[in-house]
Amino acid sequence: MTGNFDLAGNAHGLLMVHNEDTVDPGEGFDAHTHRNTEIITWVLEGTVVHKDSLGNLGEIRPGIVQRMSAGTGITHSERNGAGRLERQQLHVIQMWIPPDEINREPSYQESDLTADLDRNTLVPIASGMPRYSNDAAISIGNRYATLHVAVLDPGHSANIPDALYGHVFVARGQVDFEGQGLLQQGDAVRLTRSGGHRAAATSEGAELLVWEMHGTAINV
Repeated sequence: MTGNFDLAGNAHGLLMVHNEDTVDPGEGFDAHTHRNTEIITWVLEGTVVHKDSLGNLGEIRPGIVQRMSAGTGITHSERNGAGRLERQQLHVIQMWIPPDEINREPSYQESDLTADLDRNTLVPIASGMPRYSNDAAISIGNRYATLHVAVLDPGHSANIPDALYGHVFVARGQVDFEGQGLLQQGDAVRLTRSGGHRAAATSEGAELLVWEMHGTAINV
């Protein structure tokens, strides 16, 4: 899956991978296999075309959250949906966490939040935690983790959940992060046993991806 790299040993809490990728038109990732990994995809610009061995075919655009649970094994490909003659780059965030139970049946889920994503508050969009079971758009196979999104207008703020581990990524804009100062697009903060921080959008506004985690990749 990733050669000899120790994903769990290098994780922050449960977050083993947090990739920000830019993919040119007509390019992408050919068919490859994953096992026992929960993979969550969030697109910032462009369209991901997803195909997998379960027969799923998805077009993931901004506002759609996607989850692929690899379980006993799933093969998939991902490509920029724009053709080579188009100029639309794909800007995508992909995040991996471990399942809390290995060798489940592979599964796939996506949900379009375009019309339902409230602004100026933290919204759980992918979760395995019971407390968010009625709120999150999609489920993930780990009862100790939740991914939140906050779309903040200028001057508005969000409070980061108190958790054993936290990870805050600035997907767009800028925020003034309590205790850290100004964070710009592409910056991230790792938190350990230190919730309650406040992130306030500057004059540009901001979009945040926030992981709330109550376990580690080594122990699940």
